[in-house]
Amino acid sequence: MRLALLSPLPPEQTGIADYAAHFRAALNQVGFEVLTPLAGQRPLDTLAAAQAWVAERDWRRIDVVHAELGGGRHSEFLTLCALARLPKRPALSATIHDPERIVWRPVNRLWAGLERTPFVPRLARQAVALLSDPHTLWAERRLACKMDGLVALTDMGASRLARRMRLDPLRVSVIPHGTLNIPPATLPSLSPLCLLYFGFIYSGKGIEDLIDALGQVRAAHPERADQLRLTIAGGTAPDIAFGAQGSYLDSLRARADALGLTGHIDWVLDVDERDIAALVQRHHVMVLPYRESRKLSLIGQMRGTSGALAWAIGCGRGAITSDARAFAEEIKQGNGVAYPQGDVAALAGHLTSLLDQPSLITAWAHRAADVGRQRVWSQTGQAFAQHFELAYQRANANPWGATNKMSTLHGRESL
Repeated sequence: MRLALLSPLPPEQTGIADYAAHFRAALNQVGFEVLTPLAGQRPLDTLAAAQAWVAERDWRRIDVVHAELGGGRHSEFLTLCALARLPKRPALSATIHDPERIVWRPVNRLWAGLERTPFVPRLARQAVALLSDPHTLWAERRLACKMDGLVALTDMGASRLARRMRLDPLRVSVIPHGTLNIPPATLPSLSPLCLLYFGFIYSGKGIEDLIDALGQVRAAHPERADQLRLTIAGGTAPDIAFGAQGSYLDSLRARADALGLTGHIDWVLDVDERDIAALVQRHHVMVLPYRESRKLSLIGQMRGTSGALAWAIGCGRGAITSDARAFAEEIKQGNGVAYPQGDVAALAGHLTSLLDQPSLITAWAHRAADVGRQRVWSQTGQAFAQHFELAYQRANANPWGATNKMSTLHGRESL
């Protein structure tokens, strides 16, 4: 089967780009030919631009077009909208990384103009996004009803997506985030207890809460100050690590200094992917203290998961997460624990529990390893192959879909 993948790809510094690279490799292993037509293209910020781009290409020899949708990106979403308008088209599929919505950001001309205009006040952008939301939701639902299959990474994400997009739940497959086949590594010595935050470092990840919780444990149990160490590791691309209020990274360091934690926190920045497994396995537990955006909650609830959490599972390490997104579902198999987002005291309590009951660390690690073996990318690729076969069958049955086996048609080279 020939598949066109619409997605960011490395060297872009996003979790979805990393996911897409592993996804493509897994499909290659199960016999798919995967093309990446958007690679190297300029962003498509209007439907007209996407329609022109689609019209320039021959799609007849493509069986399925699959997109990775998330992060508020427009190019992939608008390309699917343009493809959905073709009288004869390939099957259309997408993994929705940020359910319950598909694109979140406005897709009208006014927003496209704002994106190209420098120095527009942030408040003005937020106002336009909020006022445009009814149209954005209409566009999301219009595309969703024409898709031949959607994928969410969790059960919660799938149910919320189907409900918000008014879809038959059977149209949404649940395929958990794949994990690499990483050789197991024994847990390091439990003295000190080594905690890891891993992911892109920017506001909204709740890293402040983790530093504050560590400070609370140290203040309540000064005799245990040397029994806990934290590593904050991840990407610090300028476009996400800096904002109107200056360097987020510097603010975190200042916060740690004020709490007397300078000697208890290590900083490992811009980690090479080849070093991630070793980094995770040098620690006992990953901590993901995300907070949901109050502003974003005005237009929906984000119920995605985390690539960092997939690394913890693949490396055989437990996790403490907030209950943001769909994290609680990802650690419900005995591989961690969740706490109410923003509740620093609850997080501090869980850290103290690990010091009191180190057997939890071992139990979580064993369960994470079990889950990881079930989610290796080779099996994930097989699950997607079944999903695409079903999407292809639906496209053949739909009046707007394909009518013949695409890969047997002749003509000029597609894409």
